[in-house]
Amino acid sequence: MTASDALIPSYPLEPDSQTGNPMFRINRNDSVVNYRKADFLIPHRKDYYFFAFVRQGNSRHWIDMTPYILKPDTFYFTIPHQVHLKEETVPITGITMSFTKDFLALEENRALRTLPIIQNPDNGHELTLTRQDVTFIEDVMDKLLDEYLRKSDWQQSMLFAYTKVLLIYLSRLYTEQVTSATPSPDRELLKKYLQKIEATYTRAHEVADYARMLNLSAGHLSDVVKAQSGKTAIEHIHERIILEARRLLMHTDQTIKEIAFGLGFDDASYFNRFFKRITQQTPLAYRNTIREMYL
Repeated sequence: MTASDALIPSYPLEPDSQTGNPMFRINRNDSVVNYRKADFLIPHRKDYYFFAFVRQGNSRHWIDMTPYILKPDTFYFTIPHQVHLKEETVPITGITMSFTKDFLALEENRALRTLPIIQNPDNGHELTLTRQDVTFIEDVMDKLLDEYLRKSDWQQSMLFAYTKVLLIYLSRLYTEQVTSATPSPDRELLKKYLQKIEATYTRAHEVADYARMLNLSAGHLSDVVKAQSGKTAIEHIHERIILEARRLLMHTDQTIKEIAFGLGFDDASYFNRFFKRITQQTPLAYRNTIREMYL
């Protein structure tokens, strides 16, 4: 657990009262709001993967620093490290599905771990659906829900199969709408690089650090990352640090110095200069501005 995980609570998936399944659940939402008033404006992370197929609704939520007003016939998704905040919720119609890292760790689901919708390398949250997409996704999720609620032979195998079909379909949409890139060895290297950043960005701030982890030269790594993403290798590191800094500035009362140290900076003044150079705002100015937007 990182320092930021402790500051912004991470909620586990609660077992479904109907099935008792601790790793997977799927529910139909029929214009019912189950949130308590105390749940609103409380930043938190979900320690699981969350998917929402919205047919009707216009609730207002934040994911990280991005506000979303839910749109009909749209698909929303988040992965464990992202920060959620409910600002306003009205009844919605649709289907939500959640599963844990343990679900992905099962041998049957090994192939799912590498899908773009699961890796989410571009930090996406929303997919726009055509009429054909809506028909396909609704059909698969209806089948998933029906299988989830029935007690029958090979139930888990059916759940795995439908989930795989759904996630592959969503990954195609993700690639088209968010990534727009075709698989290649260089693309796989970019994915590994981003995974390394995600795991060690609070400790490793230089491209050379990641090149050593990947047994590559810093020059080769930089060339591949730039060609595949359009961004320099150091930009990816800086963006991940800034993303977490923004989360903490927005959602916690930690001091600037505490945030700086938690992100691996020995000198808070250097962190201030680093943050301002990239965002054109000091950390304090950003905190005041972003909080004025919704408080």
